[in-house]
Amino acid sequence: MVKILFVCHGNICRSPMAEFIFRDLAKKRGAADRFTVSSCATSTEEIFMGVGNPVYPPAAAELAKHGISCGGKRAVQLQKSDYGKYDLLIGMDTANIRNMHRMLGGDPENKIHKLLEFAGRSGDVADPWYSDRFDIAWRDIYDGCDALLEKLLAES
Repeated sequence: MVKILFVCHGNICRSPMAEFIFRDLAKKRGAADRFTVSSCATSTEEIFMGVGNPVYPPAAAELAKHGISCGGKRAVQLQKSDYGKYDLLIGMDTANIRNMHRMLGGDPENKIHKLLEFAGRSGDVADPWYSDRFDIAWRDIYDGCDALLEKLLAES
């Protein structure tokens, strides 16, 4: 069982999109039982009194356009203990990676990666909260998740 944690700033757009896209891809390839997939935030901006906000409606709508539900998902924050719980911690952009290293106390086991690395790209998944381009976020996240899944299936 490979345990994957997708990480973004608020855990209401990109990382939950990655969580549910990856789950859907794994299910379609008959490999859902080989992965545990979650997502979280580096910030607490979307968490109030211990309760996280749900997936941002335009992100949920983009997932729904592709037949994917994210109902029940609420934002949670990355914890230092997550480093030992997951095999891969995958950030959406350079700032996420920097914050993950700070919050987790480094990356001695080389578990932290940027999602688009797996698709052979060095860039960031742009935050659609600011751009309102959930279609572009979908494309980039799908490409990264698809490439990650292919890599993991080929390794097993």
